[in-house]
Amino acid sequence: MNTISGHQKDLGGGFLVRRLLPAANQRSVGPFIFFDHFGPAEELPGVNHDVRPHPHIGLATVTYLFDGAMMHRDSLGTAQLIEPGALNWMTSGRGIVHSERKPEHLRDQRYLNHGLQLWTALPLAQEEVEPSFSHTPADAIPECSVGDARVRVLVGEAFGARSPVPALSPTLYLDIWLPAGGRVALPALAAELALYSVDHDVEVDGAELPARVMVVLAPGQPTTVFAAAGARLVLVGGDPLDAPRHMWWNFVSSRKDRIIAASEDWQAMRMGTVPGDDEEFIPLPPTRFTPPEPIS
Repeated sequence: MNTISGHQKDLGGGFLVRRLLPAANQRSVGPFIFFDHFGPAEELPGVNHDVRPHPHIGLATVTYLFDGAMMHRDSLGTAQLIEPGALNWMTSGRGIVHSERKPEHLRDQRYLNHGLQLWTALPLAQEEVEPSFSHTPADAIPECSVGDARVRVLVGEAFGARSPVPALSPTLYLDIWLPAGGRVALPALAAELALYSVDHDVEVDGAELPARVMVVLAPGQPTTVFAAAGARLVLVGGDPLDAPRHMWWNFVSSRKDRIIAASEDWQAMRMGTVPGDDEEFIPLPPTRFTPPEPIS
């Protein structure tokens, strides 16, 4: 099995995430080019893990919570609370600025924050679309039973259920819960697929997959998952990228010059501001873009 253990990254203030994609041996899975698992992290009064306003181009951010809450704001004027079970999909296209902060009603409370933030590369023909934002509440996401598993179809279509989330290319994102001793058979639901165990060790086709490790599944082959202690998993994938991509900081593009232009635009504050959250921002990294090999 091609497994990815990921690595820890501090996003600031001690807020740690486990980053699985991109990895040295797997730059993407379907359209997914970025996979961060954060928490469970205890949020305390007076502790600030807010993500200040910052820009994106050429990608869609996909945010999903298991516990906690976040307040999303962006340069379109969106102000959206996201809570467990709901899904935020933000298409950056030609450029958007957003922030993610602790909601005001939780500022003086202790709570757990736990979830995933993924990025998908936009199709070549839509890299420069107008930016947009879509919030899908928890009760609008379809759920079904498959074997012993409960499956929520967050993005895409599987097992006769279709998500209303507006992905721009064939994309699959499932939230799978298995009880103790549970087993589920997963068909080859997309051209490229990867399975990630959020909380407990499982067996994938008889081989152990430790918690917080991703396995890239064999193309076109069904997969059986067994969870002795129960487990929560996510399955991600879709069609392969339609062209190589460059990724630097928060920018994704098929063109090196586009990333350089976006960097200059952010430096000059030409990408917009977030209404109600425009007093601070995340500056460009001190080391500027040196075009690496693109993601392919």
